[in-house]
Amino acid sequence: MLTNYANIDRLIDGQIQKNPKHEAFLRRRFADISAAEGASLDTLAGQIIQLSNGNLDEFYDGYEFICNIQKEEELYFRRNKDYRLKSFQEALDQIYSNAPYMEAYMRGLLVTQLFWSNHSDSIAFYTDTFLKSLPQGASLLEIGPGHGLLFARAVQQLGHGAVTGWDVSDSSLGHTRAALASLGVTDGFTLKSRNLFGEGDETFDAVVFSEVLEHLETPAEAIASIRKLIKPDGKLFLNVPINSPAPDHIFLLRSPEETFELIESQGFKVVDTGCFPATNYSLEQARKHALTISVCVIATPA
Repeated sequence: MLTNYANIDRLIDGQIQKNPKHEAFLRRRFADISAAEGASLDTLAGQIIQLSNGNLDEFYDGYEFICNIQKEEELYFRRNKDYRLKSFQEALDQIYSNAPYMEAYMRGLLVTQLFWSNHSDSIAFYTDTFLKSLPQGASLLEIGPGHGLLFARAVQQLGHGAVTGWDVSDSSLGHTRAALASLGVTDGFTLKSRNLFGEGDETFDAVVFSEVLEHLETPAEAIASIRKLIKPDGKLFLNVPINSPAPDHIFLLRSPEETFELIESQGFKVVDTGCFPATNYSLEQARKHALTISVCVIATPA
C-alpha cells in the first residue's frame, strides 16, 4: 500500500502489476501528498473505478497505450517545436475515425485524471475554486462534457441548478450519459446535441470549456461564441494544456500568458488562474523546458 487510501492504492497497485515500468513514476507522483489532497484524490480514484464498470484491466492497458503514444508525440514536438497535426480534418482521418484506437485512448485518458497531477490539480481547482464560487441554483453549461467527471460534480454542487451539456456528437452524449449513470447521477441535468457556433439566444450563469480549445482550428472564434452565452455577471471556466503534444492536439499555446491574452482579446477579464505543471515537475521547470502545463482560467465578461 503506497498511500493508505484504498481507491488510490487499488489503481496504483493494479497498474504496476499490469505494467511494472510505471512503478517509479507513480511512487514519486504520490509520495508526498497531504491528507487533504489524499482524501480528494481517493474520491477521484473511486469515481474512475466506478466508470471502469469492473473492467479495470482494460483501463490499465489504455494507460499503457496513451503513454506510448505520448512518447511519440513528445519526440515530434521536441524535434519540430510544433504539434504534428495542423487541422481538425487530419485528426478526424487519423484519430477520431479509428474506433479501436479511440476506445483505448479514452480509457487511458480517464486513468490520467488521477495519475497525472496536472489533470487532478485542474479538477480540484474546478471543484474547490470555480464551482464553490457559484450560487446554488446557478445555470451552468459544459461544452463537451466527455467522461462526465466535471459535469457530475456540477450537478452535485449546484443542487437544483440547470446544468446542461452540449456536444456535436450524439455518440459522445450517449457515452456521457452512461458515464453519469455509473457515477450515480441520473437526473438534475440536460444533455443536448448542439454546435457551439449554432444560432440561439440561451445564456448561462457559468460556462465550462475544459480541454477542448487545443482541438480547434479557430480558438478565438470559439471563445467569442462562448462570450455570447454567458450572462453579464456570469463566469467562464477554461482549461487548456500548453506545450502539450497529443495525437489530436492541433492548437498550440506556448505560455500561460498567451492563454490569458487570447481570452482577454475576446471580451473577457481574467479573475483567477491555476497553472499546473506536468507530473513530478515544478512550474519553473515546466516553463523553462516547454513542458506541459494545464492552464485553468476563471474569467468574467469585460
